[in-house]
Amino acid sequence: MQTIDNFNFAGKKAFVRVDFNVPLDENFNITDDTRIRAALPTLKKILADGGSAIIGSHLGRPKGVNEKFSLKHIIKHVSELLGVDVQFANDCMGEEAGAKAAALQPGEALLLENLRFYAEEEGKPRGLADDATDEEKKAAKKAVKESQKEFVKRLASYADCYVNDAFGTAHRAHASTALIADYFDTDHKMFGYLMEKEVKAVDKVMNDIHRPFTAIMGGSKVSSKIEIIENLLNKVDNLIITGGMTYTFTKAQGGKIGKSICEDDKLDLALDLLKKAKEKGVNLVLAVDAKIADSFSNDAKTDYAPVNQIPDEWEGLDIGPKTEEIYANVIKGSKTILWNGPTGVFEFDNFTHGSRAVGEAIVEATKNGAFSLVGGGDSVACVNKFGLASGVSYVSTGGGALLEAIEGKVLPGIAAVKGEPYK
Repeated sequence: MQTIDNFNFAGKKAFVRVDFNVPLDENFNITDDTRIRAALPTLKKILADGGSAIIGSHLGRPKGVNEKFSLKHIIKHVSELLGVDVQFANDCMGEEAGAKAAALQPGEALLLENLRFYAEEEGKPRGLADDATDEEKKAAKKAVKESQKEFVKRLASYADCYVNDAFGTAHRAHASTALIADYFDTDHKMFGYLMEKEVKAVDKVMNDIHRPFTAIMGGSKVSSKIEIIENLLNKVDNLIITGGMTYTFTKAQGGKIGKSICEDDKLDLALDLLKKAKEKGVNLVLAVDAKIADSFSNDAKTDYAPVNQIPDEWEGLDIGPKTEEIYANVIKGSKTILWNGPTGVFEFDNFTHGSRAVGEAIVEATKNGAFSLVGGGDSVACVNKFGLASGVSYVSTGGGALLEAIEGKVLPGIAAVKGEPYK
């Protein structure tokens, strides 16, 4: 497969799919440009080679053309970071886009307007009435799929090669993240630097395992992590279940959890997972104590209690000190570590201690030779908030994409570039 380092972009136009889905404030100022900065090495390599870059991205989830989601708001900042005056096409499919792409000179860059302004990017019909019949839905879906072919063909026509550097959307079989790759032969499609790093990090933590392998899975709902947990049970030595999921597992085993978050319809599922872990010889680690509060607030009255003896009017919002020590000991004894999800409501400063303790244990294990991968929005926010990002092996930019990779699913954005099936 082609690699970006081995490819010479001199005299070539590259369609580069990036993830510039950055947060904007009410005045359209970028509040976090991490995703833009992450794509800079790829874009700079193309331009430095003497190639030109046609940059495609989405922003938000528009249901048609919407000023709020226009990429024109970020063009100035992208230009400043990239060090060139990036041109802008007001419509990714219009005559202007084609003309500007054709006229690009070596070392120049063009940013296309939000790809998701077109339903064809996602391949999903829009504007259907709430009472649309099944036949109407079917016809609308068929129509957008047909027009999607022309949409993809048009985007591909702008360039000589294709570079996918948007790991955050790699789990979507969208026009610009997967389908477009079919228009380029093996020697003219590749991953960007960010995508390469993401793919290698996921592959290392899932397939090049140095044991003991510990996964820390947080989050509020067992139901949203079931497939991930089941896949991990076939790979890990230790599985730490934490966050809001703690209380579903605790209640399933007869514990009293007060008014803590709990999925009452998933109690049997929790017991089944405990059974599977035992059968597979996996050390499934649960909290033994919790930091509890009398209301869901940073300013609530707090106390500590055994996780299975929380008073009726109290709720668990973080792990307690005994659990911190148990988790830390497991993590420090590991050689491969995956962290997805905090131990509590880390958004509240009074309930960050558990997540910080986990992060610090991961940093210590990494110093001692472990490979650590942190992924998922909340976990990434944790390590950034605590200033620990530089102490772990890799921080993933992909939320849903990382989770689906951990589940063992084939990611369309990766498979398409590799020339592998993904449907």
